[in-house]
Amino acid sequence: MYKEFQSADVARAAIRMALSENRSDENELREKLAKSGIRAVAVNFGGKFLDIIPKIYESAIVAAQRQHVISDTHVGDGSVVGAMESAIEQIKLMAMGMNVGGKIGIARWKEHLCVAVFVEVGVLHFNEVTLGMAHRVLRNDLTNEDD
Repeated sequence: MYKEFQSADVARAAIRMALSENRSDENELREKLAKSGIRAVAVNFGGKFLDIIPKIYESAIVAAQRQHVISDTHVGDGSVVGAMESAIEQIKLMAMGMNVGGKIGIARWKEHLCVAVFVEVGVLHFNEVTLGMAHRVLRNDLTNEDD
């Protein structure tokens, strides 16, 4: 039995996915969310921030498609890219020119899509942390989804 979710609920799911510590925790959380009707995925990234931005976008889209969070269409891809751009915008001043490592969490329930980007920014022996988060609305085009 599914309940009705708001965009903030989907955002919390994306943030939890981005904060998951390892693949096992990630899979467990994804299964728990699926039981409530939320589709979710997470993907790790790392490297020099400016150099890896294109790879971050690509990884997020591919992961979301593979886990059926979005459809394999320009609409699905564009929604992830748009949300990623907004989330990256929130963290870029801190990350610019630095080495970063982190995780992207993507969650979707019906027409709500949320992306959270959790990042550790390397500064000598100190790691700063930041989180970017964004929401998009896209048409409900996935199969096996209740309207």
